[in-house]
Amino acid sequence: MRQTLLVTFITAASAFAQSPVIADSTGLWTMIKGNLIKSAEKMPEENYSFKPVPEVRSFGELVGHVANASYFFCGRVNPEKPPAGNIEKTVSAKADLVKALTAAAAYCDTAFAALNDRSMLETTKMLGRDMTKLGVLNFHNAHSMEHYGNMVTYLRMKGLVPPSSEK
Repeated sequence: MRQTLLVTFITAASAFAQSPVIADSTGLWTMIKGNLIKSAEKMPEENYSFKPVPEVRSFGELVGHVANASYFFCGRVNPEKPPAGNIEKTVSAKADLVKALTAAAAYCDTAFAALNDRSMLETTKMLGRDMTKLGVLNFHNAHSMEHYGNMVTYLRMKGLVPPSSEK
């Protein structure tokens, strides 16, 4: 009887585990969000207005953009509606931007956690076309990595070692 109950429990628990495909995307997101948040924390406040050239975003605007984009992408998957607002254009203090980025990352955590083998294949509208929910979150991962690369450049220009290069 005990053995039957144990097998039943293990079988039921595994039904709620994420598939390896979802787990891979979620694991990548976990790494990316850690690097993004650590970068935002690491850059001194006086460098949040730093722009390598006038035509690009400041470091602070970049942090705000990543937070906005997290709400945009994850809002296509997350059952909870994202908050309204334009963080990039309205928030400038380091503490407020780190807080906004951290909140946006937590919102995305919920979107990743909501995926299962069925829901990951459901489609949603994004950028004028249908895309699977997992595809949207993978696009989000790629976008986040692109901007982490920008952050790395800004950090290095200020003599700082980016989180992914720390020992």
